[in-house]
Amino acid sequence: MKNCPPQFQADAVALYQSRPEATIRQVAADLGINPETLRNWVRAAGVSRLRGRRAEVPTEPPTPLEAENAALRMKVRELEEEREILRKATEYLAGETRW
Repeated sequence: MKNCPPQFQADAVALYQSRPEATIRQVAADLGINPETLRNWVRAAGVSRLRGRRAEVPTEPPTPLEAENAALRMKVRELEEEREILRKATEYLAGETRW
């Protein structure tokens, strides 16, 4: 069994928390870890997907362009987080294979 560094665990939990549409199984598959491992990390962290998010009440409905921009910004943030987690995982795994 591999021991993942605490930073990788924290990043994995943050990724799960930031993707409300994704299941633990999907996030774990993206990261290449066992779903039960991720589930244990999430439980240990005691987080919910809504923690830390503010409910913002818009004064007027967003235009279609504003809504699209907001969705694209959220997707960019998600992809940047995933890229960072994968970069750290690659560094960690590359360090394990060196003699």
